[in-house]
Formats: sequence, C-alpha cells, structure tokens
Amino acid sequence: MNEAPSKIEKVGDEKLRLSWEDGHQSVYPFQRLRQLCPCALCRDEWTGQPLLDPESVPADLKAERAELVGNYGLAFQFSDGHSQGIYTFKMLRELCPCAGCEKAR
Repeated sequence: MNEAPSKIEKVGDEKLRLSWEDGHQSVYPFQRLRQLCPCALCRDEWTGQPLLDPESVPADLKAERAELVGNYGLAFQFSDGHSQGIYTFKMLRELCPCAGCEKAR
C-alpha cells in the first residue's frame, strides 16, 4: 500500500484532513498534532517519551503553513511558533484519531 495520502486539505482553521488511497479519511486537530510532535525538542530521542506538556498547547492552535517533506511527510508552522517536527505519512496513518482506528490499536 502506498502510504502517502491521495488528498491533503485544511478543515476550518483548526483541523487537517487526509484522504488515503484505500478510501479512509483521517481528521486531525492541529492541537493534537502539535502535542504529538516527533521532534527532539518535544520527544526524547532515545526513549521516545514526550517532553512537551500537552496542556501547554493552546486549544485554538492553528497551522499557519504546511509543507510536503519529500514524498514521505509533512512539516507544519504552528501558531505557537513551533516548526521543528516532520510528521511522516506512516506516523499520521498510525495516529489516525477516528473511532475505528482507535479501537484497532
């Protein structure tokens, strides 16, 4: 299966929707993406444990910009100034917050 989404779109100011080639759709609040940032400032590089306090991320956080990183992911410029993380498409699919994916984890 190709892990890249077939469509990437912003939903309002606070969400991102990815449509996958198998027809599945994932909708991510930008706040949640920021809370799960994979960069070395937000996650311990050795253990993977979060370093960022999720409560410190504003509920109304927005993505001011999103850019493709190669053919494998996205990088965001968030309204809190953070822009370090690269969110691979594989990671985004694994983190899909829909009820079916949550239940399957």
